[in-house]
Amino acid sequence: MSDARAFDTGSDRLRGASTETVRRALADGDPLSGTAGFAGSVDGRVVRDVLGRQPVFTEADDPSAWSFDPAALSNPATVPAGHVRGPDGDERVWTLPNPRPATDERAAVRAVRSAVRGAIDDTATEGLAVAFSGGVDSAALAARLDAPLYVAGFPESHDVEAARTAAAKLDRDLRVVEVTHGDIERAVPEVAGATRRANAMDVSIALPLYLVAERAASEGFDRLAVGQGADELFGGYAKVARAPEDDRVAADTVRGARREVVGTLPDQLERDVLALRGAGVEPVAPLLSDRVVAAALDLPGGLLVTDRGERKWALRLAVREWVPDPVAFREKKAVQYGSLVSRELDRLARQAGFKRRMDDHVGQYVDSLRRVDGANPE
Repeated sequence: MSDARAFDTGSDRLRGASTETVRRALADGDPLSGTAGFAGSVDGRVVRDVLGRQPVFTEADDPSAWSFDPAALSNPATVPAGHVRGPDGDERVWTLPNPRPATDERAAVRAVRSAVRGAIDDTATEGLAVAFSGGVDSAALAARLDAPLYVAGFPESHDVEAARTAAAKLDRDLRVVEVTHGDIERAVPEVAGATRRANAMDVSIALPLYLVAERAASEGFDRLAVGQGADELFGGYAKVARAPEDDRVAADTVRGARREVVGTLPDQLERDVLALRGAGVEPVAPLLSDRVVAAALDLPGGLLVTDRGERKWALRLAVREWVPDPVAFREKKAVQYGSLVSRELDRLARQAGFKRRMDDHVGQYVDSLRRVDGANPE
């Protein structure tokens, strides 16, 4: 998930990197070759970077027919992250490194600071807006990017309040997309159609992003900076912090649990990228650049989660150089909960007759909205 620059050379077509860069990465087996993700066709094969930051698809029965847009294919099949797909099938060519943890914690934080600052400062601001929820991830971007800030949520939501407070501390203006029930009913079929997902969790996560992107696009912006990847890379999840006691992860260490959740990024990024493109913007994720990924993977467990249970500790220490402490060290809810979209989607489902005693009542409600809209549920 990068600026998604397109590179065309003869029959090759790539997003996020040049043909020469991808060829070199293929030859060296280097999973972190200095890009922010790439995908496309090179030398007759379809490639996707190690974290799946650029989704790409082929026809299930014809790998020579491919597209960045699954809607352009009759039977799209996702190319797995870190793979090339050719006439003989899929081949894994890149695996995320698993370095030994750094022993100098101060140097490790400095490396994160340098990587994050460099990735953000290298982001072009022409046509750019920032998805801003008031947490450390989006604040790290907002404080260094000369671009308007957008937040989506119900008026009384945690995200709107947090974004307003953080924007004031950053001395930045904020554009609030106040979500209504009508917005949810209208956008659910659009989000499910764009992402090819109709389950309640995916829809509720993608909806706030979609609504922010939709507003930004309507106001003339075609690129949206997002903080995606920070929770996975820097230990932002409760299940990582509670490893090995939390049965949602198999690992017996914080670092091992972090690696597990990093492995979920390709699936999540496919959803988010397709949702944002469906709303009319191209996502830009500086915190997923190779330099940030490499610095994050070096961190010891205590800089991911402290003994006191403070998550994303190295990232918070790193960005306090340009983000005020009350923002850098503020805990925030996941977007589907902080925006109240998940709660209100559940409320609408029950009002429509899909009661909680029913199996997957919100998912059934999503399907009902898609049928009304004329879409076929997955």
